[in-house]
This record gives sequence, C-alpha cells and structure tokens, in this order.
Amino acid sequence: MKKKYQNAFLLFGLVVLALMVSQLNFGEVWAGVQRAGYWFMAVVLLWVVLYLFNTAAWRVIIANIAPDDKHRVGFWWLYKITVTGFALNYATPGGLMGGEPYRIMSLSPKIGTEKASASVLLYAMTHIFSHFWFWLFSVALYVATRPMNVFMSVLLSAVALFCVAAVWLFMKGYRHGIVVSLMGLLRRFPLVKRKAQPFFESRKEQLQNIDRDMTMLRNNNPRSFMLAVALEFACRVVSALEIFFILLVIMPSADYFECILILAFTSLFANMLFFMPLQLGGREGGFLMSAHGLQLSVSAGIFVALLVRLRELIWTAIGLLLIKIDKKS
Repeated sequence: MKKKYQNAFLLFGLVVLALMVSQLNFGEVWAGVQRAGYWFMAVVLLWVVLYLFNTAAWRVIIANIAPDDKHRVGFWWLYKITVTGFALNYATPGGLMGGEPYRIMSLSPKIGTEKASASVLLYAMTHIFSHFWFWLFSVALYVATRPMNVFMSVLLSAVALFCVAAVWLFMKGYRHGIVVSLMGLLRRFPLVKRKAQPFFESRKEQLQNIDRDMTMLRNNNPRSFMLAVALEFACRVVSALEIFFILLVIMPSADYFECILILAFTSLFANMLFFMPLQLGGREGGFLMSAHGLQLSVSAGIFVALLVRLRELIWTAIGLLLIKIDKKS
C-alpha cells in the first residue's frame, strides 16, 4: 500500500481514537485497572489469542480463493493486517467502513484486487455469520440453564427467528454471491441510482468475478467453509473469557456459561447500534441489561463495561500503530 494511504488511515484512526479517549473518566479507569490487577493484563493478552482465530479463518478463505498465490500471504503479515483492520472497524461508524478498504488495499498487491476484494467480503460475511450462530447457541444455552418466563420466552423466540432468517439469507449469499445483487439493489434507490448505474456497467465483469470467487469456498470446498465458520464461532465462545476474567475480580464464584450469555446479549444490543463509533453506549447499555437479566449487580455490569472499553481502546491504538510497521510477508 502506498505511504499516503497508510498515513491517511493512520491519521483518521488517531483522530477518532483521541475523541474516544477524551470521553473516558480517567479516575474511574485507573481505579478499575488497580482493582482488576493482573486480571486486566490477562484480558488484554487474551486478544493476542483471539486474533489468531480471526487470522486463521481469513487465511483459510484466501487459500481457497487464491490457491496459486497463498504462499505470498504470510500468516504473521496477515495477523498484522487483521489487528489493524479491526482497529479501524472499531473506530468507524458502521463497523465495516474503515477496516475492509484497508484490508483490500493491503492484500491486493499480493493476490490481485478482485480476489482480495472477494476474500475480504467473504471474511466479513463469515465474521457476521458466526455471530448469528453464536446468538442461536446462546438462546439454547439460556433455555437449558436459566428459568423461563413469558417475557423471556417471547424475546428468545424473536431472537431465534431473526437469527434463523439471517442464516438462511447468508447461505443464499454464499451460494450465489452478493456483490451483483447489492449493486442491483442500489440502482433502485433514486439518491444513488445516478452513480450506481454507470459504476455497475463499467465494472460489471469485475463484480461478477468477485461473486464467482466468493461462491467458490462454499460450493467447491465445503470443509474449508465450515472450518472458517468454526474458527470464527470458536472465537466468539472463547472471547467470553474476557468477561469471566473481569468478574473473577469481584465475584470469585463467576460462572463461565453466564459470561457467554452476557457476551451474547451485549453484542446483540451493541450491534443494533452499529452506526456508533466504537459502539459507544451500546456495549455499556448491553452490559447493564445483561447484568440485570442475569441477577448480577449494576456495579458489576459497570465494572465489566469499563474494562472492556479500555481493552478496546488499547487494541485500537496497537492496531493503528501497526499501520506503520511495514512487514512485507
């Protein structure tokens, strides 16, 4: 990637990060870190492992889309791009507005723009797809481990139906591709039709090639497809250790399965507020709602939300700094 683009991504990310940091109450943050002690270090280091899952899933996709060029994409180089991609996602409204262009621009010199675009879009789909499976798993876990009432029965039924519908739509996209369909949908909107139409006509073959590459994983190599989804799903489940480590500070009897449920409800609520940078307010609200729903104290929910927010800021800063580490392979 050209230096001017690297600098643009870095500058944008640092500006947004500075805005996020300015919203912190430093007294509360320091008190929280002191209280957590070595458990907070465990929370930060846990993400070294979690990003391994993400990188491995993306590399499985690349190996199937660009088998002749996969040797040009080193695992640790891809790990660096993965961390930076997520850092840019955290810092941008919508979650997919900064990281995905950066990934495509970084990967294109190694495997070509079309295959890089297909792999990044397919990985983004797989990342989101795993969330729906995780939420379905959490609904089943709640039913199996928690007492039910009418409200929770209705709520969990709605969540399950939504997730099943989303899984069906994603499977359709995996079989037939989504790029051409999305462009066709954009051409129906008056505000973007004028620009979308010429863009589609001038790049129709490229967009069709991207769709073809995206369908290769699911249609030609279902085992690799399942492996990529399994890696992302495992990442969701293992990431509940973050909440578990934090709760151990204030609740030595913390239960890991409850932490999975807290993570599931929090991420579901936060993703409903996808338009907020770093999902500000969404995660905190989700933690408080989850804590209340699982009979945890409000102070426990606030404590977890504070340390998770600080971990996100630390890894966002690390990801942005990695932009300037120009590791070739």
